[in-house]
Amino acid sequence: MGLDQYAYIRTYSEKAKTQKDVELARWRKHNRLQGWMEKLWEEKEGDYYTAFNCQEVLVELEDLDKLEKAINNMELPATEGFFFGNDSYDDYEYYKKNDLAFIKGARKALKKGAEIVYTSWW
Repeated sequence: MGLDQYAYIRTYSEKAKTQKDVELARWRKHNRLQGWMEKLWEEKEGDYYTAFNCQEVLVELEDLDKLEKAINNMELPATEGFFFGNDSYDDYEYYKKNDLAFIKGARKALKKGAEIVYTSWW
C-alpha cells in the first residue's frame, strides 16, 4: 500500500457521448506533489469534510504555470501521511524531471482542447 498518483488526458466525443482518459503521468509516493494538488483541489472544489483520496482535480494552464514555478524553486509543500513514504525531496532530481515532463505533456494536451485530471489513491 502507499500513495499512488495519476494524471490523465481527458477527451470527450460529443458524437458518441463518451469520455476517454489516457494516462499522462504516474507517481509513487511523491508526497510533496500530493500536498500541492490537494491544496489546488481545496481551492477549486474540495470541502473540509472530504479527504483528498480518490478525488479528481482539473489542472488548468495557469495551475501548470504555478506548479512549474513551485517545482523549479523547490516550493512544493512538505506533506505527511501514513502511506506517503519519505519526503519526496529526498529524490528531488528524479521527481523534478518527471514533474516537468508531465507539465510539458499537459500543456500540449490542453492546447489541443483536452482536460488534465489529477487523482490519487492511498
